[in-house]
Amino acid sequence: MLGYPVAFTLAGTALLFAGVGSLLGSFDPNLLMLYPDRIYAGTMTNTTLIAVPLFVFMGVMLERSRIAEELLERMAHACSRFPAGLGLSVVFVGMLMAASTGIVGATVVTMGLMSLPTMLKRQYDPALAAGTICATGTLGQIIPPSIALVLLGDVLSSAYQQAQLKLGVFNAAPVSVGDLFMGAIIPGLLLVTLYIGYLLLVSVMRPHHAPPITEDESVSFSQLLLSIAPPILLILLVLGSIVGGVATPTEAAGVGAFAACVLAATKRQLNLNALRDVVRSTTKVTAMVFAILLGASLFSLVFQGLGGDQLVTDFFQELPGGAFMALLVVMAAIFLLGFILDFIEITFVVIPIVGPVLLGMGIDPVWLGVMIAVNLQTSFLTPPFGFALFYLRGVAPKSVTTTAIYRGVIPFIAIQLLMMLLLACWPELATWLPDKLSSSVR
Repeated sequence: MLGYPVAFTLAGTALLFAGVGSLLGSFDPNLLMLYPDRIYAGTMTNTTLIAVPLFVFMGVMLERSRIAEELLERMAHACSRFPAGLGLSVVFVGMLMAASTGIVGATVVTMGLMSLPTMLKRQYDPALAAGTICATGTLGQIIPPSIALVLLGDVLSSAYQQAQLKLGVFNAAPVSVGDLFMGAIIPGLLLVTLYIGYLLLVSVMRPHHAPPITEDESVSFSQLLLSIAPPILLILLVLGSIVGGVATPTEAAGVGAFAACVLAATKRQLNLNALRDVVRSTTKVTAMVFAILLGASLFSLVFQGLGGDQLVTDFFQELPGGAFMALLVVMAAIFLLGFILDFIEITFVVIPIVGPVLLGMGIDPVWLGVMIAVNLQTSFLTPPFGFALFYLRGVAPKSVTTTAIYRGVIPFIAIQLLMMLLLACWPELATWLPDKLSSSVR
């Protein structure tokens, strides 16, 4: 809250408490000697994490290629006659961008610049328009290939191995990022359906908030197909190779990065300056992610050295209600932390602490990962530090007040919480597809 970078705050706080703990005799300073090994084994040699810069590169390159702009324009014309047609086109294009880029900021800014002025011109309620754009941007968190799922899958895999070792299981099947990708597909599509349902409901209950377009702005099927084809092709290349078992998520990310370059070249948007900007943006995002990862690793090491992991385990075991109550407490904590922390900090700091305890209680790791991913979506929409709110505020006209943006995202936060409730009632929404694919492979 004082403005210090999260990565340095995590590492600095850890070293401060390690020093205090050493003086008080409650922390063994020799444990800090394990930190280089944790970095080498957990980060430097972790091939899964190579997918992060590759997916970031793919997303930034697609943003520069302006594929989304053309698609949004033609989808708006195609849906113009439907109630809430502009809102439906924003959700549909946002879904395709989420499945092909996975970058929340790029989606929100692109939609804000292109669709928000048009929606306001068509007499859309400012709160509804702003909420639709912000919420659609967060689909990149849950619809694969998602950077959040890559990071979450890696952390959960480590937590699952720790939980199995404590239970005496030494040959447990690993939890892969691909499993988490597959588990998130159905909930992601269901979330899109809920967004569409809400917009249609608003168009019926309050038609003046989402009016249809009366002018004739038709678009031919061939034009629409040419706009949809590039992102669909990219999705098939990336997700299809993972689902088919042809490539790992890291290898699929490499394919996606190359395909994004090809698409940008076909749009005549790829030159030396554009490539330099894409690489620079990718480097900045990747450096930020890995700096937080290194700081969080030191924080986790000191936390365990001070006996914090045992305190957390004892706390959850003493809770009435067993695994259900423990999961409820963790989900509530993640939701509240989302008001003040980014999903990366929560993933690297909170999940390594609570993950082994929850997984040791017999909770399915894929289902838990999808539940956490949906929960982390809310961190982009909850004020005061919801990043999607900041992104839209930066590009929205002054006529759209900050209060309207906050008011507009509330129904979509409720929809995301409803999605978590559906997952809690029917875990098969997250586990059926991975189980089906793994059994077909066997």
